[in-house]
Amino acid sequence: MKRLQARLGEISDLEQVLSLLHWDQNTMMPAGGGRARAAQLATLARVRHERLTAAETGELIAAAEAELGELAEDGVERRTVAEARRLYDKEARIPAELAEQMARAASEGYQLWVGARAENDFRAYAPALERNIELAREYAGCFDGYADPYDVLLDDYAPGMTSVQVGALFADLRGELVPLIDTLAGRELDTAVLSARYPEAGQRALVAKVLSWQGFEGRAWRLDDTVHPFATGISVADVRLTTRYEPDYFPTALYGAMHECGHGLYHAGIAPGLERTPLGAIRSYAFNESQSRLWENLVGRSLSFCRALAPELERCSQGSLAGLDPMALFRAVNAVRRSLIRIEADETTYGLHVILRYELERLLLHGELAVAQLPEAWNLRMREYLGVEVPRDADGVMQDVHWSAGSIGYFPSYAIGNLIAAQLWERIRADLPELDEQLARHELVPLRDWLREHIYRHGSRLSDDELLTRITGEPLSVAPFMRYLRAKLSDVYQLDLA
Repeated sequence: MKRLQARLGEISDLEQVLSLLHWDQNTMMPAGGGRARAAQLATLARVRHERLTAAETGELIAAAEAELGELAEDGVERRTVAEARRLYDKEARIPAELAEQMARAASEGYQLWVGARAENDFRAYAPALERNIELAREYAGCFDGYADPYDVLLDDYAPGMTSVQVGALFADLRGELVPLIDTLAGRELDTAVLSARYPEAGQRALVAKVLSWQGFEGRAWRLDDTVHPFATGISVADVRLTTRYEPDYFPTALYGAMHECGHGLYHAGIAPGLERTPLGAIRSYAFNESQSRLWENLVGRSLSFCRALAPELERCSQGSLAGLDPMALFRAVNAVRRSLIRIEADETTYGLHVILRYELERLLLHGELAVAQLPEAWNLRMREYLGVEVPRDADGVMQDVHWSAGSIGYFPSYAIGNLIAAQLWERIRADLPELDEQLARHELVPLRDWLREHIYRHGSRLSDDELLTRITGEPLSVAPFMRYLRAKLSDVYQLDLA
């Protein structure tokens, strides 16, 4: 067991160095460093893969399994070995050359996407996307026993979940969302506050204040600018957040930062004793997204928090939001609007943005849709699902970073994260009866501590199903999210939507 732990520690170190290089690529790296960075990431990915899948690693895992004896089924030692076994068995099927190629293509694809998106040039971006799709198919082909090759990719982000389960959840979700959106269509709310000219310096001050409320501590965190916001956990004491600033739409920076801080709090809240083990990371992107969406929406867009946020928004706006009313802010940030951009979408329409991406990436993987046909297919679904015309590819098929970086199978985690967050929220409200009053006073520590105790500290020790049923007593369902959404929108629109 000790020899296995030492080896797993080395593998963890390599993974964190890879994370650091990705963070630098997306924030600080000069454009000229791209070619060398792609090579560095490819080399490290191969070294990490070879170290994990070496025969000695498999032998150590088997020997450690034999040593476990009567140790508790959900104890750290047994779960460490079980997670090492899961990762080893999966990665052992992947040739080292393929792991290296995927890392290189992801880096090169990201860098190409940044420039092509800025120029609204899908044709320039398409070869990188085709390469990533080709490698994803090759990757999925390394596995048998899966009913759908997409399930191999999905398992990387939501372990154990299948496209059959996702499809059923998304069918239920879409069936609930479409009539709700139709009910609210034409009921315009005043959202002018969101597009007020807001100086960047004021936005930076606002973001810094709100992140301090969430628990952003200078010694363990960074906040930097990027094209597409993300968070990276290098260790529990080194968490990197990013956001971007739009002068005529402050929610991009504010809610983007709150979202990424939700990820960061999860990383930072993992029990320090789990570091340098397979349990010292977040196992599921779906649960990870549940935390970012919880802080962004269930906290950040709640009426209670808007009471705390409105005065700070006004103070940092340099006069552009003088006299801001908390109720007006609450209604504006929750208005249901058919929009182009996923990360700026309201909670109600957001799920349709994710479902669209899920459907398209499955078609791409299955070879039922060519990359050259993707913009047309995207625009058609945007028109059908959201009633929106896409004026240019930069605001359509090229708006997200994920496919350029090879993250095919990631998108379902966002909508699943919404469902998990709402299900958790019902238990949180029961356990924290003074939550509304605390949010109105921007006292977020009780909520953060609850999340750390029930979720964050476990790292990868528990599966999604175990964690969710342990906390809520119920399997994943669309119903809690719809209860939450209908209750909020009833207040926003002053209608009975229950």
